Amino acid sequence: MPADASAASGPVPPLPRRVRVGYGLGSLCTGTFATVPGLILLYYLTDVLAVPAAVAGFAVFLPKAWDVLVNPFVGALSDRSRLRGGPRRPFLLLGACTLPPLFALVFAAPPLRGAAAAGYVAVLFLLAATAYAVFQVPYVTMPAEMTEDPAERGRVLGWRVGFLGVAILLSGALAPAIAHAGGDGPAGYRLMGVAVAVLLAVGMFGAWFTTRWAPVVARSEAEPSLRAQLAAARSNRPFLFLAGMWTLQALAVGVMLAGVQYFATYTLGSPAAVTPLFAGLIGPLVLVMPLWTRLARRFGAKTAQWCASLLFTGGALLLALTPVAGPALGYGAVAVIGVAYAGLQLLPLTMLADTLAADAVRTGRQRAATFTGLWTAAETLAFALGAGVFALVLAVTGFRSSDAEHRVVQPEAALTGISLGMGLLPAVLAAASLWPLHRYREDPSGAVPAVPAAPSVPSVPSVPEQAAPQQEAKARRAD
Repeated sequence: MPADASAASGPVPPLPRRVRVGYGLGSLCTGTFATVPGLILLYYLTDVLAVPAAVAGFAVFLPKAWDVLVNPFVGALSDRSRLRGGPRRPFLLLGACTLPPLFALVFAAPPLRGAAAAGYVAVLFLLAATAYAVFQVPYVTMPAEMTEDPAERGRVLGWRVGFLGVAILLSGALAPAIAHAGGDGPAGYRLMGVAVAVLLAVGMFGAWFTTRWAPVVARSEAEPSLRAQLAAARSNRPFLFLAGMWTLQALAVGVMLAGVQYFATYTLGSPAAVTPLFAGLIGPLVLVMPLWTRLARRFGAKTAQWCASLLFTGGALLLALTPVAGPALGYGAVAVIGVAYAGLQLLPLTMLADTLAADAVRTGRQRAATFTGLWTAAETLAFALGAGVFALVLAVTGFRSSDAEHRVVQPEAALTGISLGMGLLPAVLAAASLWPLHRYREDPSGAVPAVPAAPSVPSVPSVPEQAAPQQEAKARRAD
């Protein structure tokens, strides 16, 4: 049972290590669920269940778009909760009991094909997305309520982003390998669904169990509705430009993530090539994340973000030339994109923390929950739309869906569409994000929030946390 406590003067006791590590385990869920469906669900529909590309895109997009509507509701319900076990942990338990079996059922490969299979997957994925929201929204709120010490909160978030990196690397590499091990048929996807469900359960139940020892020293509350959150966002122009930049870049990444399996199968000629491609995209995160942090500290986060954005754009353009130059260029371009992707994951969150600190000083209000909720919703919608956009490219270029037993020859236009959708389209979106980046103005006070570093594990942040602004923390310590 968490011990309710009010903020008190004097030194803040550190959280138990089991709480910090156990809370981080929850990222095995958030990282996995953010990665695996975006990586293989669209391909599963079009190339295993023979769903037309346009219908498959809608089936993938609708459940994730639903998250944008249900997240504020879950947040408000959790804020008002007076259940035993604390305001957040009962929701973690409910999500842990429902998401793993629902995820396994999404890939259960029923004896359905075409539109009927799309309807089955869409309904199960919608239920799974709802269960994920029940877990994820309270989960990202908890660090701000466990401790009011920014340094201690940084240690908590360090474990979170560390396990997040492990989840992305593990699920993104192993899920396609398991799915294709049995000849790219329904049985392989069924086994993959069960394996990923086990990984989800370990992270979710682990976070629920270990946070029983976490204190509750504060209660953070977001705006009660999406309309109220949008009204708050309109009053903060730096946040609007920053969120606009990241939404375009997340859309570019979402398109690329949805296309990587098609790129491996039809451009590189092997469905199994998705594993080295994904490793090339995510692997550099472990090595270059500290370099992006150092660059941001020396020249500013905005300048570093310019470098990462331009590098991503150039790598995506090179990727589009793979059919002409050969597979070696494709693998090299993916490695370049991976280096840039490390910066795109880290630097916008650094600028977001700076923007939230400036907003608290300017308004005298603590609105981190509102803005991080909007940021998460925009990111979720962009990744979902990325799969829909790539499906639209497939449909327009004449891609022919099939099942695992009856492969069809794709027209030349569809093959060209896969290469352009994987490379040129993300490059255009990344280039478009440079305009809101140019309009974004950094905090004139020059405050640089601390970037949590994972202890002895990869650091791959993807979702901002609700951290108290540094200025407010300094004022409390002065008092």
